[in-house]
Amino acid sequence: MQKRVERRLPVLIFLCTLTAVLLMGTLRENSKLSRLDQHTITDTAFRRQQINDTVIRYLRTLKREERGKAVGLYLLEKDSQAKAAQYFSVDHLNRSEQFWKKRPAWNTYKETCDALWNDVIYFPIPQSTKHEEYVVTYVDSWMCERTFGGKRGHEGCDLIASKDRPGLYPVVSMTDGTIVSKGWLTKGGYRIGVQAPSGAYFYYAHLDSYSDIQKGDEVLAGDILGFMGNSGYGVKGTKGMFATHLHLGIYLYPENQEISYNPYWILRMIEEKKLSCSF
Repeated sequence: MQKRVERRLPVLIFLCTLTAVLLMGTLRENSKLSRLDQHTITDTAFRRQQINDTVIRYLRTLKREERGKAVGLYLLEKDSQAKAAQYFSVDHLNRSEQFWKKRPAWNTYKETCDALWNDVIYFPIPQSTKHEEYVVTYVDSWMCERTFGGKRGHEGCDLIASKDRPGLYPVVSMTDGTIVSKGWLTKGGYRIGVQAPSGAYFYYAHLDSYSDIQKGDEVLAGDILGFMGNSGYGVKGTKGMFATHLHLGIYLYPENQEISYNPYWILRMIEEKKLSCSF
């Protein structure tokens, strides 16, 4: 009897170990899958679109229609130990997509990522051909505190002009699209809004003036929308409450909610895609 138990013991240990390994694998997969549900696209962590310079470099090598999926998969798996070159290989991305397709929320999630990343073509401020020093700077200020009109989070990214002169810097559309809003807002001053093909709303605020375009017009990426200014924070026509800059916001409308998404890393990706202009 004792000998039979001794002979069976290694088998029992092996079966217990195998069961534990399989169970742990299932638990890990379920835990990983739980990162994606119908609420993910409205979570602050996702809306922040926090990536890094290494990811930016790889995104610049991809076709535009592949960028959103790549960013979306990275955000779901950025704790992975895979090296960047391996992570952004075609094989890895395809395997990763097949894994996440198990979640019912995948299609909506991917559409959101595509809308944020795939339509952008040009940086919104061209490079001056006359004055190299006429540049803009920007930092990741999304959701930093603002107080005008009540305490709130900053729903965009400010591009600050090195030459503080309203009406000098042209502002171009980052995407193809349709002009869906134009006019004064108390907080945004003279603003213009472009609906891009994949559904994102690109909001350009604090303009000094507009180009010859109207609500309902179709625009192409690179078309001039207006000129950077310092309008806003008051009744219509108020100017000079702050330095010359462009406020860029990017919005989507899941379940009819207006949700802002961080433009900073999107700007970083296309900052090498600047048009030239003689200002």
